[in-house]
Amino acid sequence: MNGSLEFLNMIKNQSDKAEKITQNNNMKKDSGSAGTIAVIDTETNWRDQVMSLGVAIADGATYKLLEKRYYIFDPECLIGGIYSGVMYYGGNNGITMRRQEAMENLKDFLYSKGVERIFAYNAKFDCNHLPELCDFEWYDIMRVAAYKQFNPFIPESIPCCKTGRLKTDYGVEPIMKLLTGDKRYREIHNAVYDAVDELKILELLGHPLEIYECGKLG
Repeated sequence: MNGSLEFLNMIKNQSDKAEKITQNNNMKKDSGSAGTIAVIDTETNWRDQVMSLGVAIADGATYKLLEKRYYIFDPECLIGGIYSGVMYYGGNNGITMRRQEAMENLKDFLYSKGVERIFAYNAKFDCNHLPELCDFEWYDIMRVAAYKQFNPFIPESIPCCKTGRLKTDYGVEPIMKLLTGDKRYREIHNAVYDAVDELKILELLGHPLEIYECGKLG
């Protein structure tokens, strides 16, 4: 119960903070002060092993995409999974490596871009599957996007929990439909495309990075 109360208080405090920041719209964004962030998405095989990983590097103030990278893990990709059919979607063959080499390459890439914070939708899943990235700070986009106090695109007609979270349909696909108004939007379930879409959620919500403190893991 204490954990639940602490989370509710955190949500309330962050909601109040978000409102104050939103009211102060004349504050200038300093694109250099927020540094760069990474948005990461993974796809797993039938054995619950990561078989592909997408990363989108973005400006931490504007959420504009700066660079992206796509890894395919061999031999994990050979086992197959529910989304194997879109692993090479759009002709993107990615960088195929063994996991250890791929993760070392990714860490070097993130460090070279000055990344300290990693964002993901339902970040606990990705974080738990990528222990090699435990030295980075992880933030859950869903902890903001799925809550009506942070997401003004959620209409009053949609049922929410007492915490403000949508009771159902708060995955990437329904949230993107709310934010864009595009009812035909479909989540591809290709790791790099999904990472870019999750970055788009950050951009469309328009909150500064500090609002996502309520979604920080660990």
